[in-house]
Amino acid sequence: MTPIAMTFILVVSLSVFAWSSMRRRALMMTAKAPDSRSGRIGERIVATLKYAIGQKRMMRYPLAGIAHLVIFYGFIVLILNSLILFGRGYSTGFDFWIFGLDNPLGIAYAFSRDIFTFLVILGTLVFFYYRLIGRLERMTLNTEALVILGIILVMMIADLLYEGRQIIHAAGSGGGLFHAVTPFASLTAMIISGLPETAQNILGQGGFWTHASLVLIFLNLLPYGKHFHIITVLPNVFLQNLGPRGRIAPIDDIEGRLEREETLGIKTARDLSWKGVLDLYTCTECGRCSDHCPATMTGKLLSPKHLIIELRDYFYKNEKSLVASDGASAADDDSPLVPGTIKPEVLWACTTCGACEQECPVFISFIDKIVGMRQNLVMEQGEFPAQLQNAFRGMETVGNPYSFANDQRADWAAGLGIPLLSEKSDVDVLYWVGCSPSFDDRARRIARATATLLKEAGVNFAILGPQEQCTGDPARRAGNEYLFQFLANANVETLNGYNVKKIVTTCPHCFNTLANEYPDFNGNYEVVHHSVFLAKLISEGRLDPRYNVDGDVVFHDPCYLGRHNGEYEAPRDVLRSIPGLNLVEPAECRDRGMCCGAGGAQMWKEEEPTSSEKVNHVRANQLLKVLPAAGPRTVATACPFCMTMLGDGLRDQGHEDVQPLDVAELLLR
Repeated sequence: MTPIAMTFILVVSLSVFAWSSMRRRALMMTAKAPDSRSGRIGERIVATLKYAIGQKRMMRYPLAGIAHLVIFYGFIVLILNSLILFGRGYSTGFDFWIFGLDNPLGIAYAFSRDIFTFLVILGTLVFFYYRLIGRLERMTLNTEALVILGIILVMMIADLLYEGRQIIHAAGSGGGLFHAVTPFASLTAMIISGLPETAQNILGQGGFWTHASLVLIFLNLLPYGKHFHIITVLPNVFLQNLGPRGRIAPIDDIEGRLEREETLGIKTARDLSWKGVLDLYTCTECGRCSDHCPATMTGKLLSPKHLIIELRDYFYKNEKSLVASDGASAADDDSPLVPGTIKPEVLWACTTCGACEQECPVFISFIDKIVGMRQNLVMEQGEFPAQLQNAFRGMETVGNPYSFANDQRADWAAGLGIPLLSEKSDVDVLYWVGCSPSFDDRARRIARATATLLKEAGVNFAILGPQEQCTGDPARRAGNEYLFQFLANANVETLNGYNVKKIVTTCPHCFNTLANEYPDFNGNYEVVHHSVFLAKLISEGRLDPRYNVDGDVVFHDPCYLGRHNGEYEAPRDVLRSIPGLNLVEPAECRDRGMCCGAGGAQMWKEEEPTSSEKVNHVRANQLLKVLPAAGPRTVATACPFCMTMLGDGLRDQGHEDVQPLDVAELLLR
């Protein structure tokens, strides 16, 4: 009877799982946007070993990371045990021949299985605590998670009962109840040994069939909930984007698409890519993304976790119509995602800071989806926050979002004797000033400080002046890809016309766009942020900080310098080189530094009215916590947008005595 029962549950369970998996694959392939993830196989394997197998990002939350780690490795160890139990449904002594206790490999496996069984129990108890007692805000309390945790816990207890009964049975043939190789199963054997033999047999057989059944039930639940990530995480991490994190992929042939009346950006579910849907399948709902999202932290409608869940739920709800061969079912599968599924306020709250993607342990991308939906709203539907209209108009008509006449771009350099590239083309470096340092009165001091330091170091450089236009970063991240490409092509034509090779930028947004996005438009240059360039000049002895700048300084990491481009040390190296300066660090620093609130075109619009707080106010307060109450106090940064936002945040809250300064300004002092 046992072989028949085992065959029945295996055939039925695996058939149902295969059917469910094919459904999920068919649904994923309804997404039509092209997305190639081939090549660089070696890097992909290394990344998979590091982040999927090694679970490196899980440890950013230590206790939860350890608990997840032991459950993950426990399942790797115990999946062999499941196969052995399936085999024992046909033959009582089945052990894959080499995993019996009569050889070293079998002894090692028995010990590992026993230890991990106990560790997995502890791991599940940690997550039960988080969900039922600790009630972490980032986690959604739902029945599915508790059911899955319950299944895992019961499976482990069932294993101990089965192994304990096996030990008692062996003891009846002359063995003892305690075996050092299986300490926890031995303890279970001691506990149940006082029961009547019938009860022991029921517990042993119950443990066997409970494990065999639950593992197959668990397998069939996976495609219908968040634990589907157990299957999809390996391919999702393997197929992650290996390009620059700060790059947004261009839309090809925008004018042709308009003429052919093709969709621009993401309008319906079908406009996602298959990899985008794989992202949705892989979300673990851990909430780490929202835990560090500046929009979520300040009470806005955007929660990266819930954005992904809402998109996934949409696919599941409309599965039948999406996979229909004609794609024209009566269901609303081709209706716009915005505002039907995603509210516009959710999209416009995003600063594109990348905190969500930095924290996600399974490498889900969020920014491409948000910007994709913005693109459709802006270019196809003409719907966007009214304040962005002025920035768009300024970039389109005069080449900058401030709407100042572009012939004023070099006014900041008055009296410094800085040549234009049109006057002196044989230079080593082009200093790309950017819009804010060109037109904003406060940011102009950053440009003057940077240029003065370059001259002090004897750098042979020039500026474009009126020939420089906005890189288009605000337009692209606001969804106006057409305007971005117009500016990018114009700037590349100018730069290539002068045969520019090396560019130094003040603004991390300009740096990111020139370095990571202009290569898509035949603009290939060596681009260096001014903090990196200044740090190098100091290390080479071309700049010698010799005058004290006394006081405490806390550094704010710009998102597009740090998270998006991995540069954390250079600005700190500049600050450390200054005599008398005491650099202090907030808890929220480096890749966990909070956004200032300006990115993603937020600089040119008001925050959403649903906000309970302003992003720059929260960030300013985080930085103030580590500064003393008295004495010279400075908030330093390396981005003109961050300077504006933090300066406003400090003044709004009555901290006019705290100076916001760029690293170049401090170095010049």
